[in-house]
Amino acid sequence: MADPQAPALEEIDKRILAELTANGRASVTAVAEAVHVSRAHAYSRIAKLTETGVLSRFTAVVDPVKAGLRASAYVTLKVRQHAWRELREQLRKLPEVHHIALVGGSFDVILLVRAEDNVHLRRVIFDQLQSMPGVLDTQTFLVFEDLDTR
Repeated sequence: MADPQAPALEEIDKRILAELTANGRASVTAVAEAVHVSRAHAYSRIAKLTETGVLSRFTAVVDPVKAGLRASAYVTLKVRQHAWRELREQLRKLPEVHHIALVGGSFDVILLVRAEDNVHLRRVIFDQLQSMPGVLDTQTFLVFEDLDTR
């Protein structure tokens, strides 16, 4: 079912999003040239995409290993019913947690956790995540190699 709050995207919007996804630092002029519209048209489309929340932020993609985060894991959590709202705020405060998803299946939440080394990663999982109220169980999947698909 479509989200009634989501704006309908036209083909030009999709092409602009593809350009900005490939290079978030591209100038409006460069985006306009790439999608074959005027600079003013590209500017107004980008402004509308930002205003409607389709574009929520511009960010840098960092290589975790080169940034000193040599240990990564996906950690799944089983959580106590009705604990999600409080738990997600606690998870957001942990700098080692790089992605949080509420999911359906045999666990409730999946996290991408990055740390300096395995000792640091172990402390985050055992000392912080497992001790949070509402967390019933965790399972850890070590990441051996990251591949950026964008």
